[in-house]
Parts: sequence; C-alpha cells; structure tokens
Amino acid sequence: MPSSSTTKFGYLPVPLPPNADFKKQCVEVPGTKRPGQTAHYRGSAFPYVTLESPNVFTNLVEIYDEGFQRAKGGPFLGTRPIISTNPLKYADYHEWQSWTEVDARRRALGSALHKLFQSGRVGGGDLPTVGIWSKNCANWQIIDLALQAYGKVGVSLYDTLGKDAAEFIINHSELSIIFATPSHIPALLKLASKCPVMKIIVAMDPLDSKEKSVLTAWGESAGVEIKELSELEEFGRANLIEVLPATAEQIATICYTSGTTGLPKGVVITHGAMAQAVYGYLHQFELTTETTMMSFLPLAHIYERVMELNAVAVGAQIGYTTGDPLTLLEDFAVLKPHFVPLVPRVLNRIYQSAMAAGTAPGVKGALFRKAVATKLHNLRTTGDFHHALWDRLVFRKLHAVLGGRMKLLTTGSAPISASVMDFLKVGLLTEIVEGARHRHCFHKHYGMTENCGSFVRTWSYDPTSSGTVGSPLPNCELKLIDVPSMGYSAEDKPYPRGEICMRGAQRFKCYYKDPQKTAETIDEDGWLRTGDVGLLDDCLRLKIIDRVKNIMKLAQGEYVALENVENVYSGSPLVAQLYVHGDSLQSYLIAVAVPDPVQFAALVSRVKGKPVAPENLAALAEATQDPQVVAAFLAELQKPARAAKLKGFETIKRIHLTTTALTTENGCLTPTLKIKRKETYTFFKEPLDALYALGEPAGSVTKL
Repeated sequence: MPSSSTTKFGYLPVPLPPNADFKKQCVEVPGTKRPGQTAHYRGSAFPYVTLESPNVFTNLVEIYDEGFQRAKGGPFLGTRPIISTNPLKYADYHEWQSWTEVDARRRALGSALHKLFQSGRVGGGDLPTVGIWSKNCANWQIIDLALQAYGKVGVSLYDTLGKDAAEFIINHSELSIIFATPSHIPALLKLASKCPVMKIIVAMDPLDSKEKSVLTAWGESAGVEIKELSELEEFGRANLIEVLPATAEQIATICYTSGTTGLPKGVVITHGAMAQAVYGYLHQFELTTETTMMSFLPLAHIYERVMELNAVAVGAQIGYTTGDPLTLLEDFAVLKPHFVPLVPRVLNRIYQSAMAAGTAPGVKGALFRKAVATKLHNLRTTGDFHHALWDRLVFRKLHAVLGGRMKLLTTGSAPISASVMDFLKVGLLTEIVEGARHRHCFHKHYGMTENCGSFVRTWSYDPTSSGTVGSPLPNCELKLIDVPSMGYSAEDKPYPRGEICMRGAQRFKCYYKDPQKTAETIDEDGWLRTGDVGLLDDCLRLKIIDRVKNIMKLAQGEYVALENVENVYSGSPLVAQLYVHGDSLQSYLIAVAVPDPVQFAALVSRVKGKPVAPENLAALAEATQDPQVVAAFLAELQKPARAAKLKGFETIKRIHLTTTALTTENGCLTPTLKIKRKETYTFFKEPLDALYALGEPAGSVTKL
C-alpha cells in the first residue's frame, strides 16, 4: 500500500499498479528508432520523471528530512556490541541510536567539518573532499549524512584496497581529512610521506590511552593530526551551524571503482543523481517506518549506499552486522530483518546449502525434492508462489534461516542463474502466519557505479522474470546499439540485441580529472555506454547476455564470451568459484574451479566409496588432485552447459581443481569481487599451462 505519511513525499513508496501489463514491461518512445540501434524504451508501469518533475527527490538532504519527519524520533541505527575481545564475541542484541540522537551527531560532525574547511586547517583541493575507511557501521552512516548536510564530498576507501590504491585515491581526490577505524590508521600514517595533502585522521572508534599516545606521536612526526570522533563532535557542538541547503547539481561523492585493469576511476556523483536513484527504487519497494534493514554489503560501494538511503527516506531502521561473512546467519537470527540487499555469491551459497537437503537419504530427501518440484512447476505454469502444504512443512524452515521476518530481498552486482532465482522465490520468501498468506518480493537489479546502481529492476511478483533484469525505473531510458564485431544487432530476430545504453538523472557527472575516459563512456546525447550486451525479450524485459570487451578468439576462429561461459557453469552447485581460460593458439577452453565444500564432499564420497566430511579440508584438498574425482567433477559441470545449450567450443574441456580461493589478497579479484583475468591467469599459470600441454582432449572436435 502507498505510504499514509502526511510529509512532503508521503506518497512514497509507490506500489506496482494493479493494471500493470506483465507482458509489456517497456514502452517505445515514438520517433526514436535509428539505424544501428533500437528505439528508446521506458518502463511501462509508471510515468516517466526527471529532476524537473514536480515533487520528486532532488538532493540527499530532502531524503534525510523526509525520513526524520516520518520516524518521529524512533530507532534508527543499530549495532551489535562486542562483549568479549578474546575470544571475539558479539551480543545477541542490537543497541539502537534514535533518529534524534543521530540528528544531533550529524549536525555536530557537519558543523565541525565546515569549521575546519573554513579555517583552512583542511582543504585546499578542487573539492571539499572527506575520506572514510571502515567496514559498515553506524558511524560510517552518520559521517556520510553529515557530509551530505554540510556540502562536503565523501570519498570511500575500500576495506580491501591495497596501499597503492589507497595512496592513489588520497592524492587524486586530495583528501586532507580521513575518518578511519583504528586498525587502518597505521596504514594511513605509513603513507603520510607520499600523501602530503593528508592533514587530519579521525579515529572512528575510541582509542585507549596507550594507543592514542602512540598514534599521536607517530602522527606528529609525520605532520598529521590524530583526532577521535568524540573530539570532533565536541568541537562541532561548540561551533554549531544550521544544515546547508543542497542542490541537485552539487557533488555528493566520488566513488572509486577498481576495474579489472589499471588504476581506479573516480566516478563523480551529484546529489541529484543519488536522490533520483532512491526515488526510482521507491517505486515497488514496500518499506515503512516499521521496516528493519540489514546492512551487509560494503557501504564503500554505491549499491549498498543507495539501498540504505531508501531506508533513510522512509524513516526505517538499519541494523549493522558483525561484518564477518562466517557469522552472517547468526546476524540474521539476531536482527530478524525485513529487508536486505545481497549479492549472487551469498544467495548461491544459501541455495546450495538448501539444495543439499535434496540429497538426504530416505523420506526427508524425497519430501524436499517433491516440494521443490511442485512449487517450481506451479511458479512456471500458474505464477503461484505459494503452496499451503509445502510452505508449512518444508519452506517455513528455510524462511527462518533469514530471521523469519524477511519481506524484501534484492540482488545485484553480478549475474545470478534463473534456477537459483526461481528456487529463492518459492523457497525463501514464503511465509504462513496464522493461516494468512503474505506475499514477499525478490528483486534483481542491474546497474553500475556510473548510474548509482540504479537502472533496471525486475517487477514484483513476476513469475517468469528469472534470468532477466527487468525494465527501466521510472526515471531511466534504455536502448541497444549494434556491436558488429560480435554479431549483435538491433535488427536481430526474434529479439533485438546490442550494447546496453542508459540515460537518466541518476547517471554520473564525469570521471574525476579524466575527460577522455568520460567522453568514451557518455556520448553527446547523454547516453551511458555500459559495455554489457543485452536483448529485449518478448515481455520487453532486459536480459544480459554478454560483455563487449571480454571476448577472445580460439585457434579455429570461433569467438567466445568468457564471462558468459563462467556464468553458465557457475550455476552448478559444485562450484564456489570459477575462472574460464582460453588461448588464441588453442582450440578449446580450460578452467580453474574452487569447489563448494559441502557439494564436493558428497561427490568425493560417491567416487571414492567412503565418506568424506565437508570439514575435512585436508581430504578435500587431496581429492582435487585425484584424476577420478576431477573427471567426475567435470562431468557434473557439463549439466548446466547442456541446459544452456552451449556450443561445443564454448564448453570446458579440462579443469584444474583447487581449494585455494580467488581473493583480493592474492590479486585474483577486484575489491568488488570481479575476476581480474590477467592476474588470475598469472596466479594459476603453472597448472593452466600444464592442462594445455596435455594436448587436445580425445573426442574434441575442432572446426577448421
């Protein structure tokens, strides 16, 4: 239901209209078809809006003010307190700061920063930039809210970035003041001689007397002041000023994206762009002041920031987790959230763990398989997400894994298979409460930092949307342009295909200090070229099918989209991580796979005829070298390839199994957990080269 709030934007959020046409989710803008591209498309569910439309969000201060008025002083930001440091243990509850308390702290910090910049103690660069280097926490959000309210430009340092990238970002964005957790302060002080712009470091958590003494002395020798957050708040209360008016054109943040090659790019995002991203998502998002959101994905990335701003806009509560993926299920149990944004790798783990129940012997496994098959059949034939018997008997337990109150799950940042999406729709998001059926939403988003992670989104309760990313938000336009080198055309039948282009108010302004890269990405008509290839299906929903850049040619002349192949094979429950490799001098593909321990243990037990536990890491590592196990693994891996109808040259012919994960630490992943292809090949060069040295596999047909 629409909000009943009497505030300025009280009509938000807006539900999907009851007469929305699921068979036609886009509308063509008349007169926009051109040679080499499709027409321009807009979402069909809501009227198209811009920053100039009446009564829409135009800046981030408006968003905060709306939430503050709705919340009426209720709880806002929650933290699980640490009750033991050795061993590390968190409380089984959250301590909450109210909206009133957060507002006072926001004003104090903002006033302090404004005074520091005015006095010249910090600043001096092109923009009043302020850095944040921390995992997600309530203080991260409060600092960012202060920056938004007092005309400062936030710059996040990824928690997983190495010192070289941190040094680059500090100097490139001219960060004179940085808020950081105590564990990051030594790394910053080591960079002081290379980053003369850095003047003040503010500890985001309290320092004990010894720690403060050591860091202060170190800072003095490096020419950097060390302050505590409480000191800055006290300084701000003594120099309190009113919140500064914000405009749509005002720069809110520079988000540095670490690509798979080269130095990070500084994506300049305005208040208007972020505000419109939130406005777009508040169409279909069913959030209220009673909603509790879980903060899990990094706030350093634009997707989580925009999602949390949705919670801010409606006066909801945000609970912060321990930050440890190993305790994620515990965090769910403690917070019992209604809303959480996740990424496919987390959802894949949940899916694989749930599906392991289907391998259980006897009646238990048979019941699970029957329940899944029945609900998937109903979903795909009638669109029904619910089943009175199986929901109560089987799926209620799965729903309880996420705390038992989940109403909205969103996912983005990477592809997720249609089979996983379908299972999660019927398995995790169904709840029976006192005989009443409650419908829950699972949205797949597609966006990028350059459009605030806000572009297209699947519709609520669309039973056939799995495998697609939906249609544009009400403030976006979409078109596809030809990619002749890859054989994609807007005239393709049955569906037009091409590079996905986006236009809308949430598009970024520019790459900081890089006009050439900006011009390559935004054309003269304001279209953002995403680098992804998509098609529009028979319901005019967007489906991502390829990547413009990540293609390679095999020795026989066939082109292969490596990321697409990886996405297909990653749909196997056996796979935790996968890197597909091709060589232009070879006629076939090879791969490196990190097996999922639970699924791999079951496979090894079956092949070797003796039980191997998932916890027996030594036995699993040994099994990765067993030719029988490797052959069985590769055979299982071909199932999703056959289902996706991959061509012969697109299939993996040989594979190296390893328990060594691809990580940011070993250089195989970017901070946003995308595979760095060159670095991953270098890391696994020896086993990959050894696979090719074996020669072409028997039975492999090479097209000459």
